[in-house]
Amino acid sequence: MRVVLAQPRGFCAGVERAIEIVERALEQYGPPIYVRHEIVHNRHVVERLRAKGARFVDEIDEVPPGAVTIFSAHGVASAIEHEAGQRGLHVIDATCPLVSKVHIEGQRYANQGREIVLIGHAGHPEIVGTMGRITGRVHLISKPEEVARLVVADPEKLAFITQTTLSVDDTRAVIEALKARFPSIVGPDTKDICYATQNRQRATRELAEIVDVVLVVGAPNSSNSNRLREIAAESGVPAYLIQDASALDPHWLDGATAVGITAGASAPDSLVEELVARLGEMTATEVVRLPGVTENVRFRMPPQLAEAAPGRRRSW
Repeated sequence: MRVVLAQPRGFCAGVERAIEIVERALEQYGPPIYVRHEIVHNRHVVERLRAKGARFVDEIDEVPPGAVTIFSAHGVASAIEHEAGQRGLHVIDATCPLVSKVHIEGQRYANQGREIVLIGHAGHPEIVGTMGRITGRVHLISKPEEVARLVVADPEKLAFITQTTLSVDDTRAVIEALKARFPSIVGPDTKDICYATQNRQRATRELAEIVDVVLVVGAPNSSNSNRLREIAAESGVPAYLIQDASALDPHWLDGATAVGITAGASAPDSLVEELVARLGEMTATEVVRLPGVTENVRFRMPPQLAEAAPGRRRSW
Protein backbone atom coordinates (compact mmCIF):
# COMPACT_ATOMS: atom_id res chain seq x y z
CA MET A 1 0.00 0.00 0.00
CA ARG A 2 1.17 3.51 -0.83
CA VAL A 3 1.01 5.82 2.21
CA VAL A 4 1.07 9.49 1.21
CA LEU A 5 1.77 12.18 3.82
CA ALA A 6 0.43 15.73 3.31
CA GLN A 7 2.77 18.70 3.65
CA PRO A 8 2.31 20.73 5.76
CA ARG A 9 0.42 18.91 8.50
CA GLY A 10 0.28 18.90 12.29
CA PHE A 11 1.56 21.56 14.67
CA CYS A 12 1.41 25.21 13.61
CA ALA A 13 3.48 28.01 15.15
CA GLY A 14 0.68 29.09 17.50
CA VAL A 15 0.33 25.58 18.91
CA GLU A 16 4.12 25.15 19.16
CA ARG A 17 4.29 28.40 21.12
CA ALA A 18 1.41 27.51 23.46
CA ILE A 19 2.88 24.13 24.39
CA GLU A 20 6.33 25.61 24.86
CA ILE A 21 4.85 28.27 27.15
CA VAL A 22 3.47 25.56 29.46
CA GLU A 23 6.74 23.62 29.42
CA ARG A 24 8.89 26.69 30.09
CA ALA A 25 6.55 27.81 32.87
CA LEU A 26 6.84 24.39 34.52
CA GLU A 27 10.64 24.64 34.35
CA GLN A 28 10.78 28.25 35.53
CA TYR A 29 8.16 28.21 38.30
CA GLY A 30 7.81 24.49 39.07
CA PRO A 31 4.57 22.52 39.20
CA PRO A 32 1.72 22.91 39.55
CA ILE A 33 1.00 25.32 36.72
CA TYR A 34 -2.69 25.98 36.07
CA VAL A 35 -4.06 26.16 32.54
CA ARG A 36 -7.55 27.46 31.78
CA HIS A 37 -9.17 25.00 29.37
CA GLU A 38 -7.15 22.69 27.11
CA ILE A 39 -4.01 24.52 26.01
CA VAL A 40 -4.77 23.15 22.52
CA HIS A 41 -7.43 20.72 21.32
CA ASN A 42 -5.56 17.43 21.60
CA ARG A 43 -5.87 15.00 24.52
CA HIS A 44 -2.43 13.49 23.88
CA VAL A 45 -0.82 16.91 24.28
CA VAL A 46 -2.93 17.68 27.34
CA GLU A 47 -2.16 14.34 29.03
CA ARG A 48 1.58 14.72 28.41
CA LEU A 49 1.59 18.18 29.97
CA ARG A 50 -0.60 17.00 32.85
CA ALA A 51 1.98 14.31 33.60
CA LYS A 52 4.62 17.05 33.88
CA GLY A 53 2.59 19.00 36.44
CA ALA A 54 0.11 21.13 34.48
CA ARG A 55 -3.38 21.26 35.93
CA PHE A 56 -6.21 22.02 33.53
CA VAL A 57 -9.25 23.84 34.89
CA ASP A 58 -12.53 24.98 33.39
CA GLU A 59 -12.78 28.30 35.19
CA ILE A 60 -10.52 30.78 36.96
CA ASP A 61 -12.20 30.29 40.33
CA GLU A 62 -10.71 26.77 40.43
CA VAL A 63 -7.20 28.24 40.59
CA PRO A 64 -5.68 29.00 44.01
CA PRO A 65 -5.08 32.74 44.59
CA GLY A 66 -1.65 33.85 43.40
CA ALA A 67 -0.94 30.74 41.34
CA VAL A 68 0.77 30.77 37.94
CA THR A 69 -2.02 30.55 35.35
CA ILE A 70 -1.85 30.16 31.59
CA PHE A 71 -4.58 31.16 29.13
CA SER A 72 -4.97 28.75 26.22
CA ALA A 73 -4.03 29.41 22.58
CA HIS A 74 -7.68 30.17 21.77
CA GLY A 75 -7.72 33.43 23.74
CA VAL A 76 -10.02 34.62 26.53
CA ALA A 77 -12.60 37.35 27.13
CA SER A 78 -11.56 40.53 28.91
CA ALA A 79 -13.78 39.53 31.86
CA ILE A 80 -11.59 36.46 32.42
CA GLU A 81 -8.48 38.63 32.52
CA HIS A 82 -10.18 40.93 35.01
CA GLU A 83 -11.22 38.00 37.21
CA ALA A 84 -7.66 36.65 37.14
CA GLY A 85 -6.39 40.05 38.26
CA GLN A 86 -8.91 40.15 41.09
CA ARG A 87 -7.63 36.77 42.33
CA GLY A 88 -4.01 37.90 42.12
CA LEU A 89 -3.09 35.22 39.60
CA HIS A 90 0.28 35.33 37.86
CA VAL A 91 -1.02 35.16 34.29
CA ILE A 92 0.94 34.05 31.24
CA ASP A 93 -1.03 34.52 28.02
CA ALA A 94 -0.58 31.75 25.43
CA THR A 95 -3.14 33.23 23.03
CA CYS A 96 -1.98 32.66 19.45
CA PRO A 97 -0.66 35.97 18.07
CA LEU A 98 -2.89 35.54 15.02
CA VAL A 99 -5.93 35.30 17.30
CA SER A 100 -4.73 38.40 19.18
CA LYS A 101 -4.48 40.17 15.83
CA VAL A 102 -8.18 39.44 15.20
CA HIS A 103 -9.00 40.90 18.63
CA ILE A 104 -7.06 44.07 17.83
CA GLU A 105 -8.66 44.44 14.40
CA GLY A 106 -12.14 43.92 15.83
CA GLN A 107 -11.64 46.52 18.54
CA ARG A 108 -10.18 48.98 16.02
CA TYR A 109 -13.33 48.68 13.93
CA ALA A 110 -15.50 49.04 17.05
CA ASN A 111 -13.59 52.22 17.99
CA GLN A 112 -14.62 53.59 14.59
CA GLY A 113 -18.25 53.20 15.62
CA ARG A 114 -18.83 50.11 13.49
CA GLU A 115 -20.87 47.04 14.38
CA ILE A 116 -18.85 43.86 13.92
CA VAL A 117 -19.88 40.77 11.98
CA LEU A 118 -17.82 37.84 13.29
CA ILE A 119 -17.65 34.84 10.96
CA GLY A 120 -17.16 31.66 12.97
CA HIS A 121 -18.66 28.75 14.88
CA ALA A 122 -20.81 29.42 17.95
CA GLY A 123 -19.39 27.96 21.13
CA HIS A 124 -15.83 27.57 19.86
CA PRO A 125 -13.40 28.85 22.55
CA GLU A 126 -11.82 31.30 20.10
CA ILE A 127 -15.21 32.80 19.26
CA VAL A 128 -16.19 33.08 22.93
CA GLY A 129 -12.91 34.87 23.63
CA THR A 130 -13.16 37.19 20.63
CA MET A 131 -16.74 38.22 21.38
CA GLY A 132 -15.69 38.92 24.95
CA ARG A 133 -12.87 41.25 23.95
CA ILE A 134 -14.67 43.62 21.61
CA THR A 135 -16.68 46.48 23.10
CA GLY A 136 -19.72 47.25 21.02
CA ARG A 137 -22.18 45.07 19.16
CA VAL A 138 -20.94 41.83 17.58
CA HIS A 139 -23.07 39.65 15.26
CA LEU A 140 -21.96 36.01 14.93
CA ILE A 141 -22.71 34.19 11.68
CA SER A 142 -21.31 31.11 9.98
CA LYS A 143 -23.29 30.67 6.74
CA PRO A 144 -24.09 32.92 3.74
CA GLU A 145 -27.84 32.53 4.25
CA GLU A 146 -27.55 34.13 7.69
CA VAL A 147 -26.52 37.44 6.12
CA ALA A 148 -30.08 38.17 4.97
CA ARG A 149 -31.30 37.93 8.58
CA LEU A 150 -28.82 40.41 10.02
CA VAL A 151 -30.40 43.43 11.69
CA VAL A 152 -27.94 46.31 12.01
CA ALA A 153 -28.24 49.91 13.18
CA ASP A 154 -26.38 51.47 10.25
CA PRO A 155 -25.52 49.51 7.08
CA GLU A 156 -22.82 52.09 6.34
CA LYS A 157 -20.96 51.37 9.59
CA LEU A 158 -20.13 47.67 9.47
CA ALA A 159 -16.95 45.57 9.58
CA PHE A 160 -16.26 41.85 9.52
CA ILE A 161 -13.61 39.65 11.11
CA THR A 162 -13.15 35.87 10.99
CA GLN A 163 -12.24 32.93 13.20
CA THR A 164 -8.62 31.98 12.53
CA THR A 165 -9.35 28.28 12.01
CA LEU A 166 -11.43 29.15 8.94
CA SER A 167 -9.61 29.48 5.61
CA VAL A 168 -10.12 31.93 2.77
CA ASP A 169 -12.19 29.28 1.03
CA ASP A 170 -14.32 28.70 4.14
CA THR A 171 -15.22 32.36 4.50
CA ARG A 172 -15.40 33.42 0.84
CA ALA A 173 -19.13 32.81 0.33
CA VAL A 174 -20.07 34.54 3.58
CA ILE A 175 -17.92 37.58 2.81
CA GLU A 176 -19.34 37.79 -0.72
CA ALA A 177 -22.88 37.74 0.71
CA LEU A 178 -21.96 40.45 3.22
CA LYS A 179 -20.47 42.68 0.52
CA ALA A 180 -23.50 42.12 -1.74
CA ARG A 181 -25.94 43.26 0.96
CA PHE A 182 -23.69 45.83 2.65
CA PRO A 183 -21.43 47.36 -0.03
CA SER A 184 -19.76 49.67 2.51
CA ILE A 185 -18.65 46.89 4.85
CA VAL A 186 -14.92 46.74 5.60
CA GLY A 187 -12.70 43.90 6.75
CA PRO A 188 -9.13 42.64 6.92
CA ASP A 189 -7.19 41.60 3.86
CA THR A 190 -7.25 37.88 3.03
CA LYS A 191 -3.54 37.73 3.88
CA ASP A 192 -4.61 38.14 7.51
CA ILE A 193 -6.30 34.73 7.42
CA CYS A 194 -4.33 32.15 9.42
CA TYR A 195 -1.56 30.86 7.14
CA ALA A 196 -1.58 27.43 8.82
CA THR A 197 -5.28 26.84 8.22
CA GLN A 198 -4.99 27.78 4.57
CA ASN A 199 -1.83 25.70 4.00
CA ARG A 200 -3.24 22.56 5.60
CA GLN A 201 -6.50 22.77 3.71
CA ARG A 202 -4.75 23.26 0.38
CA ALA A 203 -2.46 20.30 1.10
CA THR A 204 -5.45 18.13 2.00
CA ARG A 205 -7.19 18.93 -1.30
CA GLU A 206 -4.04 17.94 -3.19
CA LEU A 207 -3.75 14.78 -1.13
CA ALA A 208 -7.36 13.73 -1.79
CA GLU A 209 -6.79 13.88 -5.54
CA ILE A 210 -4.23 11.05 -5.54
CA VAL A 211 -5.37 8.59 -2.84
CA ASP A 212 -8.29 6.23 -2.24
CA VAL A 213 -8.94 7.19 1.39
CA VAL A 214 -7.81 10.01 3.69
CA LEU A 215 -7.07 9.69 7.41
CA VAL A 216 -6.99 12.92 9.42
CA VAL A 217 -5.23 12.75 12.78
CA GLY A 218 -6.87 15.14 15.20
CA ALA A 219 -9.26 15.60 18.10
CA PRO A 220 -13.05 15.46 17.64
CA ASN A 221 -13.35 18.92 19.23
CA SER A 222 -10.73 20.42 16.91
CA SER A 223 -12.39 22.76 14.42
CA ASN A 224 -9.52 22.74 11.93
CA SER A 225 -9.16 18.92 12.07
CA ASN A 226 -12.87 18.41 11.39
CA ARG A 227 -12.63 20.79 8.46
CA LEU A 228 -9.74 18.82 6.96
CA ARG A 229 -11.86 15.69 7.03
CA GLU A 230 -14.76 17.55 5.40
CA ILE A 231 -12.50 18.90 2.66
CA ALA A 232 -11.19 15.44 1.83
CA ALA A 233 -14.74 14.06 1.75
CA GLU A 234 -15.88 16.93 -0.49
CA SER A 235 -13.15 15.87 -2.91
CA GLY A 236 -14.97 12.56 -3.33
CA VAL A 237 -12.88 10.14 -1.25
CA PRO A 238 -13.78 8.43 2.04
CA ALA A 239 -12.25 10.42 4.90
CA TYR A 240 -12.01 9.67 8.61
CA LEU A 241 -10.98 11.73 11.64
CA ILE A 242 -9.09 9.67 14.23
CA GLN A 243 -7.36 10.65 17.45
CA ASP A 244 -4.56 8.11 17.05
CA ALA A 245 -3.57 4.81 15.45
CA SER A 246 -5.69 2.79 17.88
CA ALA A 247 -8.83 4.25 16.28
CA LEU A 248 -7.99 2.95 12.80
CA ASP A 249 -10.61 0.57 11.40
CA PRO A 250 -8.94 -1.80 8.90
CA HIS A 251 -12.21 -2.08 6.95
CA TRP A 252 -11.81 1.57 5.90
CA LEU A 253 -8.89 0.45 3.74
CA ASP A 254 -10.67 -2.40 1.93
CA GLY A 255 -9.82 -2.14 -1.77
CA ALA A 256 -7.52 0.88 -1.26
CA THR A 257 -4.07 0.94 -2.82
CA ALA A 258 -3.16 4.44 -1.63
CA VAL A 259 -4.02 6.05 1.72
CA GLY A 260 -3.40 9.70 2.50
CA ILE A 261 -2.57 11.01 5.98
CA THR A 262 -2.73 14.55 7.28
CA ALA A 263 -3.10 16.05 10.77
CA GLY A 264 -4.80 19.02 12.38
CA ALA A 265 -2.79 21.96 13.66
CA SER A 266 -2.87 20.68 17.26
CA ALA A 267 -1.82 17.08 16.50
CA PRO A 268 1.82 16.13 17.19
CA ASP A 269 3.65 14.39 14.35
CA SER A 270 4.39 11.46 16.65
CA LEU A 271 0.75 10.43 16.21
CA VAL A 272 1.21 10.43 12.43
CA GLU A 273 4.34 8.31 12.81
CA GLU A 274 2.43 5.83 14.98
CA LEU A 275 -0.33 5.63 12.38
CA VAL A 276 2.21 4.98 9.61
CA ALA A 277 3.75 2.24 11.75
CA ARG A 278 0.31 0.71 12.33
CA LEU A 279 -0.33 0.60 8.59
CA GLY A 280 3.06 -1.03 8.14
CA GLU A 281 2.05 -3.76 10.56
CA MET A 282 -1.08 -4.45 8.51
CA THR A 283 0.51 -4.63 5.08
CA ALA A 284 3.67 -3.80 3.13
CA THR A 285 3.82 -0.02 2.64
CA GLU A 286 5.67 2.57 0.62
CA VAL A 287 5.70 5.95 2.38
CA VAL A 288 5.69 9.05 0.18
CA ARG A 289 5.80 12.68 1.35
CA LEU A 290 4.08 15.19 -0.89
CA PRO A 291 5.99 18.36 -1.72
CA GLY A 292 4.36 21.37 -0.14
CA VAL A 293 4.82 24.61 1.76
CA THR A 294 7.59 24.60 4.37
CA GLU A 295 6.52 26.66 7.37
CA ASN A 296 9.29 28.48 9.21
CA VAL A 297 7.12 30.77 11.34
CA ARG A 298 8.12 31.19 14.98
CA PHE A 299 6.28 33.43 17.45
CA ARG A 300 7.94 35.21 20.36
CA MET A 301 7.55 33.97 23.91
CA PRO A 302 5.67 36.11 26.46
CA PRO A 303 8.01 38.48 28.35
CA GLN A 304 7.82 36.39 31.56
CA LEU A 305 9.41 33.46 29.71
CA ALA A 306 11.44 35.17 26.98
CA GLU A 307 14.78 34.66 28.72
CA ALA A 308 14.23 30.95 29.36
CA ALA A 309 16.17 28.44 27.28
CA PRO A 310 16.02 30.16 23.87
CA GLY A 311 15.61 27.85 20.92
CA ARG A 312 14.99 24.69 22.94
CA ARG A 313 12.80 22.11 21.26
CA ARG A 314 10.43 19.49 22.64
CA SER A 315 10.59 15.79 21.92
CA TRP A 316 7.20 14.48 20.80
